[in-house]
Amino acid sequence: MRRKLLALALVGVAALATAGLAAAADGGFAPQFAHSPNAHRINDTYWLVLGFTAAIFVLVEGLLVTFIVKYRARGRARSDEGAQVHGNSRIEIIWTAIPIVIIAIILGFVFYKLPGISDAPRASASSGGNIQIRLDAHTFYWQFTYPNGAISIDELHLPVGKVAELSINAEDVNHSWWIPQLGGKTDAIPGRTNHTWYQPDKIGTFYGQCAEFCGLFHERMLGRVVVTSEAEYQSFISSGAAKELGKAEWVGVCAKCHGMQGQGDYGPAIAANSILVQKASLEGLLRKGGILMPAVGDNWSDVQMRALEAYLKKSVYKGASASGG
Repeated sequence: MRRKLLALALVGVAALATAGLAAAADGGFAPQFAHSPNAHRINDTYWLVLGFTAAIFVLVEGLLVTFIVKYRARGRARSDEGAQVHGNSRIEIIWTAIPIVIIAIILGFVFYKLPGISDAPRASASSGGNIQIRLDAHTFYWQFTYPNGAISIDELHLPVGKVAELSINAEDVNHSWWIPQLGGKTDAIPGRTNHTWYQPDKIGTFYGQCAEFCGLFHERMLGRVVVTSEAEYQSFISSGAAKELGKAEWVGVCAKCHGMQGQGDYGPAIAANSILVQKASLEGLLRKGGILMPAVGDNWSDVQMRALEAYLKKSVYKGASASGG
């Protein structure tokens, strides 16, 4: 009796620990809370699969513990043979059929949910249609280009409730764009354009990271989606993005290697380097790269180049006095 109680107690503690982790959502076994219809459908599929696997685990482990306790040796000699059990056709058919049924249910559910995950809903023409945004993945950073040509780095801005379609491209190596609370992973592959979409239902900031090991500084290739009101979104793409572009390029592209003040980090200290204020040399370095530096700005427009130049002169370049920094 004591052994049975101990076994039940251990099973109970394990169940409580697992339940606590699952309930933790963002920090446990469960997916993060969804805030876009496609993410909701992905989570629905997760819970269905988890339900079946949890039930199977409990059944199998429960039977295992029961058989271990019930049919233990109880002092019999190790050489004694147990009762011989022969095949049972009915049971064998049942335990073959049940997994087939479970797999069929999961497949049917996935194919039922899949169109709502991959296909963006169509907005009416009167509402202006869906927002079309281009995402370019580079080594170190993400670049977003909005319908009016505005650009942001590492931070995608969206209006709440609107459908935004992203065309995802890679400029160098494979990357993978993933904001768990808004949708699934979408690969960025050189020479190919992939697509995803969001319809955020809540104002706030949602975080993600490149989900493909893309090389050096993969861990710093973070991304975030800032969801605001329609008015704030329009204000950002009409003027806010342009005002912040130079700083965003420095913080999202350059400072990841060279430090926020150009003091040096992984890359060398550059705050006193005159290249920062030499237009032709700086542009050539950004477009073609250096000995170890990749061509981080190979597809930048002149507007992007001028924005970074202006920010470097104003906030980063320290002249010869910083040569020791």
